[in-house]
Amino acid sequence: MKDSIYPCIWFDGQAKAAAEFYCPLFKNSKITSENPMVVMFELNGTKMMGLNGGPQFKITPAISFFVLCESIEDTNGLWDKLIDGGKALIPIDKQAWSERYGWLQDKFGLTWQISVVNKAGDKQKITPSLLFTGKQFGRAKEAIDHYTSIFENSATDNLIPYPGGDTNAGKVMFSEFNLNKYQVIAMDGPGEHNYTFNEGVSFVVNCETQKEIDHYWNKLCEGGAESMCGWLVDKFGVSWQIVPANLGKLMNNPVKSQKVMQALLKMRKLDIETLENA
Repeated sequence: MKDSIYPCIWFDGQAKAAAEFYCPLFKNSKITSENPMVVMFELNGTKMMGLNGGPQFKITPAISFFVLCESIEDTNGLWDKLIDGGKALIPIDKQAWSERYGWLQDKFGLTWQISVVNKAGDKQKITPSLLFTGKQFGRAKEAIDHYTSIFENSATDNLIPYPGGDTNAGKVMFSEFNLNKYQVIAMDGPGEHNYTFNEGVSFVVNCETQKEIDHYWNKLCEGGAESMCGWLVDKFGVSWQIVPANLGKLMNNPVKSQKVMQALLKMRKLDIETLENA
């Protein structure tokens, strides 16, 4: 199913403002739907959710968005626009791994790694990037193996370890993997970053059946913790929302939405039949 996995970004009442800020910066981008709680939008055709969740959680750089731009000019231009009101985490410059690369935190708190493509002709793409640091340092490979074992049609596309002789030898310097064709980057980040995974950026998994919900919920909860309303935290600290694919339709139904919300608020793992019959 297309767009069965996509990121959810937790904002303090600024989801629409953020979407309106991001969409003009990327080709093939638009707000696709909105209500007081959720704004759905696409950046370069990549589905994303903005959640007006309040002040409870703050976005951290543990999950950033890696953007490959088609030219150095495009890279500089996107950097200049995204950093307006934000700050540089790694100033944009030529790096050993890229002719042009920088890492920034924008005015809404979301972090972006901006880089030019490695070879001419490659197209722009946006990929979430997981940084395993602090207590999670050295667990990137374990996480990749865990996630790809849970999702069908998944694979590790590229994994570059720190070289032998390096103090971090064997840890993941850079990797790309996909979960049901959804592309993700993972890296082990040495040093004192104090970046932790939290609900600030989570991953939504749309499920067609209760069997799918049960599968993803049970597997991703192993070693982690259940939360409410279809949310869970896995053993690495990454947050997931395991939801019915038709949840948006149910929540937007003017006749049933209030009862659906009341039923939802009582659940940990979501039950499709109960929500549909609310």
